[in-house]
Amino acid sequence: MSIAGQGRISPKASLVLLASILVSFLAASAAPTPLYGIYQARWHFSPITTTVVFAIYAAAVLASLLTFGKLSDHVGRRPVLLVAIAVQMISLVIFIFANGVPTLLAARFVQGIAAGAATGAVGAAMLDINRSRGTLANSLAPGIGTGSGALLSALLIQFLPAPTRLVYAVLLVILLIQGVGVVLMPETVTPMKGALQSLRPEIKLPRAVRGPVLVVAPVVFAVWALAGFFGALGPALVRALMNTSIVVAGLLLFVLGVVGSITVLLLRNAAARTVMLTGITALILGMIITLVAVMIESIPGFFIGLALGGVGFGAGFQGSLKTVMPLVEAHERASVFSLLYIVCYVGFGLPTVIAGFLVVYAGGLPRTANEYSVAIILLALVALLGLRKARKTSPG
Repeated sequence: MSIAGQGRISPKASLVLLASILVSFLAASAAPTPLYGIYQARWHFSPITTTVVFAIYAAAVLASLLTFGKLSDHVGRRPVLLVAIAVQMISLVIFIFANGVPTLLAARFVQGIAAGAATGAVGAAMLDINRSRGTLANSLAPGIGTGSGALLSALLIQFLPAPTRLVYAVLLVILLIQGVGVVLMPETVTPMKGALQSLRPEIKLPRAVRGPVLVVAPVVFAVWALAGFFGALGPALVRALMNTSIVVAGLLLFVLGVVGSITVLLLRNAAARTVMLTGITALILGMIITLVAVMIESIPGFFIGLALGGVGFGAGFQGSLKTVMPLVEAHERASVFSLLYIVCYVGFGLPTVIAGFLVVYAGGLPRTANEYSVAIILLALVALLGLRKARKTSPG
């Protein structure tokens, strides 16, 4: 381990802080999910608008990753994280004062810019401190952040006043504390030349990881497409299957995320190939059960399928990181992390918007959910074929 600049907190504490920042950013991205029903009732927009509001975040993350994804390799992790936290706080203020779809879109866009800038930097910084624990933390954070953000938002909406403001105020305080922590943590890289040039958008992979990235890309796309669908349209789907409270709707992402995180912990010492196969198998089974549950309108079956989808989410993402990141040099970590997250957020946003149009123009929400499940199953099968072909060269 090499620490380029000494700080006032230990490397171990820094790792915990960095993981908590990633959790906070993902929690902030999931916090609006239980609120979409309230926004829709107040401002009278369609499911298409819901998915566009949801997907503008993914588009902004992509733009930010392409522009700022490699910046922390040049200027250091701390400066990028501090700016990203500040921008994330601005987005939360916009959410607090949102009074219609335009301000909602603006909040999601600013939030996406912040998340994209932070993702590569925080992920690489955790690997700088400890490669094995950093990989585990990077795998755990998406599930914990997404699940906790959605459930916290739902609970605050259900039981406390100011439902469209309170969750954002809570996140503001958390981010402020984390910003102070970043100031006190040590820098993990030595700044180097080329910062301005690194802002030029490009997709560049080190030769050593090109094959492995092609192998893991379909499953990464599939598991984040699953998260995107349940984040944007899951609450509406549950309401279509049964009359329920906002808390139950918030449980969707919580179940997906927490089961995914438990899976990551259970498989943390397994070989990369084993983790990938577990994720792909669980994803296929989960989508088959979800497909049947929606057809027969079974809520227990729906949540069983969702839980298996959570296993697929956690294992698929963890297996992808374990396959790719051990092959990456230290100075390439932020850029490779950013590229993997580009695949994630294309999967997170694009299929969700398509689903929104299908809901309105091609048969409604249950039918769209079925078609979405079939598409994810097909992607998982493609990933399985790719894994079989790469069996002799895949790590683990």
